[in-house]
Amino acid sequence: MAIVKDAVDAVVVGLGWSGSIMSIELARAGLKVRALESGPERTNAGHLYPKPADQLAYSIRQKVFARPRQMATTVRHNTDEVALPTRTWGAFKPGNGVGGAGVHWTGVLIRPTPTDLKLKTFVDQAYKPGQLQEDLQIQDFPFTWEEMEPFMDHFDKVCGASGATGNLRGQIMEGGDPFEGPRSNPFPMPPLKDTLNNTMFAEAARKKGYHPFPNPSAAASGPHTNPYGVQIAPCNYCGFCSDYYCLNYSKASPQTTILDAARRLPNFSYEVNAHVLRVDLHDDRKTAKGVTYIDEQGQEVFQPASIVILSTFQYNNVRLMLLSGIGTPYDPHTGEGVVGRNYAFLSNGGTTLFYKDKHFNPFVAAGPTGQMINDFSPGNFDAAPYGFIGGAKLHSSQAGGAPIGASLPAGTPAWGAGWKKAMKDWYGHSMKVSISTTCMSYRGNYLDLDPTYKDPYGQPLLRITFDWKENELKLQRFLRERVLEITKELNPDSFTESFLKMDSHWDTRPYISTHNVGGAVAGETPVDSAINRYLQSWDVHNVFVPGGNAFPQNFQGNPTSMIGAMTYWSVKAITEQYLKNPGPLVQA
Repeated sequence: MAIVKDAVDAVVVGLGWSGSIMSIELARAGLKVRALESGPERTNAGHLYPKPADQLAYSIRQKVFARPRQMATTVRHNTDEVALPTRTWGAFKPGNGVGGAGVHWTGVLIRPTPTDLKLKTFVDQAYKPGQLQEDLQIQDFPFTWEEMEPFMDHFDKVCGASGATGNLRGQIMEGGDPFEGPRSNPFPMPPLKDTLNNTMFAEAARKKGYHPFPNPSAAASGPHTNPYGVQIAPCNYCGFCSDYYCLNYSKASPQTTILDAARRLPNFSYEVNAHVLRVDLHDDRKTAKGVTYIDEQGQEVFQPASIVILSTFQYNNVRLMLLSGIGTPYDPHTGEGVVGRNYAFLSNGGTTLFYKDKHFNPFVAAGPTGQMINDFSPGNFDAAPYGFIGGAKLHSSQAGGAPIGASLPAGTPAWGAGWKKAMKDWYGHSMKVSISTTCMSYRGNYLDLDPTYKDPYGQPLLRITFDWKENELKLQRFLRERVLEITKELNPDSFTESFLKMDSHWDTRPYISTHNVGGAVAGETPVDSAINRYLQSWDVHNVFVPGGNAFPQNFQGNPTSMIGAMTYWSVKAITEQYLKNPGPLVQA
């Protein structure tokens, strides 16, 4: 028989970015809030010092990532294949423990564009009927730039965002991104310092007529105190960002921006190593009564709550909805159902340039150190003649100098004396020109529960059905030409390239990005979305599902800014509207 805990006003499942924002805002509104985190405790002071940065432990042995045993998925390219389970993380790296993926992210805090938020509207205006793939399922986000921008602005202040403003209330500013949506305020702090590769890339991009600007950064360029009174230290460019805690309290994470303030609130508490099995519904299945989880001692526990917040990693939010019977599962054959619909990932690629006479000093960098261009985002160039919809940010970023897996010229032996000599000769003599692309949603790319494989608790694993489509492969070939033009302008001694070809399939082994989106999409109607514009379940009104799951497709910008903004938008609606009159915030 399950242990029954004392009832709370809100239970928050997952304590990453979305869960931390929900927790502190609901608690500040006076609610009794309890968060449940499936992984261990991770506080900066308790889990960092005096430990040094350790590439073998963090990047190779994946110290702060979820174990596949905890969050494994099965993967296949199409419905004709049998899905097989993940054994180690490759293409993406889910987080584990307090802070979630917000602990090990790189810290690029770029916003979507107004076109990204209304992509379906843009496509209907810019493309002729039948010009794009028939199985595309592009949708608009269910809110406008004007509605979302104040929450992006607030999240910038929480993170201590550093960058060069490009559009301030409609005025284009020198040095920033001229294609960005209008900002209500400048970046809280100036951009990070440039490194050699950044300045070289920016100069070459300008010569080609493009508009380079510093990577928007969640690694603080100077001291900052955020709206919660939490102090963030200036980045010291140590080179250990992606895959690591921030040793200097400089990279924004739930730990460095929110949780220290949340812990001081007497009506907020959390439990770690608490694996939530399901959301429990009342008999009418229109409201939730709490969640059931397995605690650290292996006991089954029921946590009663008036509001349930699902704020785990994107695909685990979808899995919990499917396991709990919240919403209708998506069927790719009929196109009906909504939970699991519109799963999207992204593709990357680029060139690695080698110079015998240049030393890039890769240890003097932050994760978001770099310059980028937004000239090839949707709406900023005419992609219709090329037969695809989408785009990319092009960038040169110097994210750190950890030596394992360092880039080497073509023909270098993979091991032995030849490899060692090449490492000595070429370490610090290369730079990259990279792309991070959009990824559209398609009828056949989706999430559901696997019929064969189960987790240690006897529950079905989530099954990912996904492959690259012709649209994304055309985009890659187009972008290859643009990158090669910039590479030629940079005049390296040699270079290697890595782009998808027209016959490429999704390979889950090499790392691509952790920017998984979709599966429980936010939309205007329950016909094509699982949650409404306030991230509230259409079917169970006291369940809210913030996270990347809400994206109807993936844009070229990193998703964290949008996830943070959507979460603040949602919690504002909960505290100002839902608590006064519990029920659907949008009528179906």
